[in-house]
Amino acid sequence: MSIDLDNLPEQLNAASIFIDENIRDKRGDNIAIYYGDEILTYHDVFNKVNKTGNALKNLGVNVEERVMLLLFDSPEFVATFFGAMKIGAVPIPINTMLNSKDFQYYLNDSGAKTLIVQSTLLKEIENIKDDLKYLKNIIVVGSEETKYQSFDDFIKNESSDLEAAETNKDDAAFWLYSSGSTGSPKGVVHLHHDMFYSSDLYAKNVLGITEKDITYSVAKLFFAYGLGNSLYFPFRVGASVVLFPDKPDPDTVFHIIEKYKPSLFYGVPTLYTKMIQSMENMDKKPNMDSLRLCISAGEQLPEEIYHKWKNHTSLEVLDGIGSTEALHIFISNFKENVKPGSSGQIVPGYEAKIVDENEINVETGEIGNLLIKGDSNAPYYWRNHVKTKETMIGEWLHTGDKYYMDSDGYFWHCGRSDDMLKVNGMWVSPIEIENILMSHEAVLECAVVGNFGEDKLVKPKAFVVLKEGFSEAEELKDELKKHVIDRTTPFKYPRWIEFIDSLPRTATGKVQRFKLRC
Repeated sequence: MSIDLDNLPEQLNAASIFIDENIRDKRGDNIAIYYGDEILTYHDVFNKVNKTGNALKNLGVNVEERVMLLLFDSPEFVATFFGAMKIGAVPIPINTMLNSKDFQYYLNDSGAKTLIVQSTLLKEIENIKDDLKYLKNIIVVGSEETKYQSFDDFIKNESSDLEAAETNKDDAAFWLYSSGSTGSPKGVVHLHHDMFYSSDLYAKNVLGITEKDITYSVAKLFFAYGLGNSLYFPFRVGASVVLFPDKPDPDTVFHIIEKYKPSLFYGVPTLYTKMIQSMENMDKKPNMDSLRLCISAGEQLPEEIYHKWKNHTSLEVLDGIGSTEALHIFISNFKENVKPGSSGQIVPGYEAKIVDENEINVETGEIGNLLIKGDSNAPYYWRNHVKTKETMIGEWLHTGDKYYMDSDGYFWHCGRSDDMLKVNGMWVSPIEIENILMSHEAVLECAVVGNFGEDKLVKPKAFVVLKEGFSEAEELKDELKKHVIDRTTPFKYPRWIEFIDSLPRTATGKVQRFKLRC
């Protein structure tokens, strides 16, 4: 059935649309997934999803029961995510780059009884198995032999016919855990209707995605950003996706783009920076003629990086801001209407407001707290009533970001609410100082935090990662300070500069400024 956002049916199972509708609309022979040398059509995916759903059902997985996915980007991830959802269970993708202690937290916090795990990560689970309160079933994906049932054996004798559970559009469909950049990760509960809003409002209307597109995302499926990019965006329209299980580096990304010829490329600022640096050292530029759009999210894309990327590739980067709680991007730059350095304009279908500490709307150009209203917003955090009340305020989501809006309706990121600095009685955005430092030829990346001086007052301190060929000299520190003073109000310049090898980041690429404050 065709889904109209203005008239969603009460009975709605998201998997039955994102999977089954591609068969009903005669897209079954379209290529759904490129995975190494393996190619899966939508018919293949449909069969694998249904077999996985039946296997979970026969295992005793019930409606609303959580199923945890500790999987690399792969067809098995897709089958488990939508297979669990189709029987009314709740899949929970988890960051594969973490450790046993983190996995113990997620499994015990969620109460998941069933885990589908990559064989190379199984040891991390066995290390904590005695401390897992609820886990009963372990299914292993991969070629390594283990004492547990393999995924292939788990589904091989199951039927490829599966009727979707009669779920409501407002039932829990899946969870995503927040990155935990400011504390313990929180289980963000998303509903069956949420993916339709992100797909239609952003992917269709901003990116113009169609079944002719091939998408490739460096952000993995367990991230909110990657889940849209590589799963429900292409599946909404019958497009193709390139899934790559390993960690991306510039050379690998260039190779994937040349091999599979994607039309949509989803990156993050850190990788764009590294790819630019790599291209600057190449004799022959990589072929990226297949790309029609590049997208960035995760953290603010510096203006300098935007211009360098466009100079090297002739491609715009559409930077935007989204969140795990809002599911995907709600403010974005638009094709041929980009303001470099800004997050862009509100995505039609969402609403935004910027308020002060008393929840009163601020004037244009004034910094305040960004709130977002939209039907993809999560309704609550799992087992965290206090944080839910602080963040989900009626129809509005408190993003935790400081922003201002200019007279043209573009939104400019000024940092997280707890990152803002008050210097000489005035608010200072760390992003502004970072952007100025990034425009210096020696700076690869940087982060600015508050630091107490001898007078016990807060002043900016910059942590700087230098490009190759530049030395950590005191003269360069003085030069960088002057570089800032010459380009903004002098009181904003960093009083201290510390050179470091790399910035601490979350798995999503966001700078963990709280670690720099320690």
